[in-house]
Amino acid sequence: MLYYLSKYLLTWSAGTEWADRLSALRLFKYITFRSAGAALTALVLSWWLGPKVIAWLKRLNFGQEYSDKAEAGGGMAARLLSKKGTPTMGGILIVVALNLTTLLWAQWNALVLLTLLSVVVLTGLGFYDDYAKISLQSSGGARSCVKLGVQAALALFIGMYLWHVPSTRNLITEIMVPFYKYPVLTGAGLVGLGLTVVTIVGSSNAVNLTDGLDGLAIGCTLIVSFVFVVLTYLAEHREAARYLQIPHVVGAGELTVFCAAMIGAGLGFLWFNCHPAQVFMGDTGSLALGGALGIVAVLIHQPLVLVIAGGVFVMEAGSVILQTGWYRYTKWQYGTGVRIFLMAPIHHHFEKKGWYESQVVMRFYILGVLCAVVALSTLKIR
Repeated sequence: MLYYLSKYLLTWSAGTEWADRLSALRLFKYITFRSAGAALTALVLSWWLGPKVIAWLKRLNFGQEYSDKAEAGGGMAARLLSKKGTPTMGGILIVVALNLTTLLWAQWNALVLLTLLSVVVLTGLGFYDDYAKISLQSSGGARSCVKLGVQAALALFIGMYLWHVPSTRNLITEIMVPFYKYPVLTGAGLVGLGLTVVTIVGSSNAVNLTDGLDGLAIGCTLIVSFVFVVLTYLAEHREAARYLQIPHVVGAGELTVFCAAMIGAGLGFLWFNCHPAQVFMGDTGSLALGGALGIVAVLIHQPLVLVIAGGVFVMEAGSVILQTGWYRYTKWQYGTGVRIFLMAPIHHHFEKKGWYESQVVMRFYILGVLCAVVALSTLKIR
């Protein structure tokens, strides 16, 4: 919105005495300026709205009055504070700040609008899941088939749209892998469509599984968002993309503004979500943020780089898959289920081993930064 307003004012003032006075508005054409403005605006908006949203959620009794899975499982000697009574659905704060800020600072091209629409859909799905948990006062929530069905339908819509629009078709039909400069497959529409669905659905659920400790999911999301600020910015610039031999995507620079807004909104939310948390993001936030990361990765033709950058998310989701799969296999094969970890997702395993919650979160942050560095190294190692 600010970009279009500045453009209008500059056009209107051209050749008049106002031209010099309004010349500073040319800054709005630079992605770097608008990204910085988006991050700062989202941060301030989150700080301002935070206490109001938390108070509103408390008035509505949108709180977690049941023990979470970790506490219900027992043996959490290192957890000093119960999470019962803490308001959830705080993801509303992130999404409101993110969407409003992006609309304010970005150019509204197809990539941005597609991403914002997807965030709204996944926020609605997460809200439904959180409301089901609150209504039942159980950690079960909505049925898995419902969540996976909506996520898959959204991912298919995005993939089919990109496939059928000539300017974005190669995002689906060409398969790129990290550390390699050329597509490993071309004309592989069905493979690309499947990869798009797996990326978006997997990322959305992986962040959701990571959201189990104060500040863990949002902190790791911030780290990955920093990676995609760099990748989206470089993907927009033809010369930089050609030099680094990465896919050039027209309009991807506006996703830099989106990622910057996500960083600002995330930092503002972390202010209230750090230990001991005043609010949880819930599925309302985690499904939307994870899906957003997956969608941005697809839109800049780097879905597999997300696997590296989001290594902590992959580890969390992988621990659940391994735990569930091995337990069911051993129960079917031997009659008694065997667990690999003390508890899954894996952050609860370390809690069971006696790590304090803050220790787990900080050490996972460190792992997240290492994964981010490796992901950025794909820009040069090809």
